[in-house]
Amino acid sequence: MGRSRVFPAALASLSLALGAAGAAQAGVGLPAVVAHVPTQERVVFLTIDDGWHHDPEAARILLEKRVPVSLFLLPGATSYDTGYFTRLVEDGRAGVENHTVNHPDLTTLDAVGKDAEVCGAGERIEAGFGRAPKLLRPPYGAVNDEVRLAAKACGVKALVTWTHDFTTWGGTPPTPRLQAGDIVLLHFTPTLAADLERALGAAGAAGLKPAALMPHLKAAGLV
Repeated sequence: MGRSRVFPAALASLSLALGAAGAAQAGVGLPAVVAHVPTQERVVFLTIDDGWHHDPEAARILLEKRVPVSLFLLPGATSYDTGYFTRLVEDGRAGVENHTVNHPDLTTLDAVGKDAEVCGAGERIEAGFGRAPKLLRPPYGAVNDEVRLAAKACGVKALVTWTHDFTTWGGTPPTPRLQAGDIVLLHFTPTLAADLERALGAAGAAGLKPAALMPHLKAAGLV
């Protein structure tokens, strides 16, 4: 493993030290959890999770419209067709970030399990795409200070959740009115192209344009 890690025993010791007596200070120095980016710019942030369904129509939309997007990918979902994603990165405006190895609820794992899921995914993403991811989307949005601590040990600068989920899970969900700084969640499912068009339409209706996430996190002092 190429990346230096905080040893799991140290993680566990620090987690215990943060117990009830230290609860008020537990978040100090840990990566931010971001569901919305404070910004004065008329921008919105599109994010796509997992990676199992490699839809050519969704890729066409992202590439032809030059849509900035953050891809929170599972390594196993990219390994059988890495070229689908490298094209989005090299020919488009996509960045690849961390979504763990196996998509567990990280709050249910011990320090060793958290380390394996977060550091392990980061190392595999770096090996596949040539860049270590700096953002983590915790599966299911499940996060606590122990997860943040483990993420920090793996080089994560911020944990990104979402403001609105535009994924079609069965029936088409209501389309919310987007606000500047909202983070839109999508998934690589068979409905991604339609969900992506719906999200882009909602952004346009609100007078917003998609933007790259990391520069705005930096501008807001969140990384």
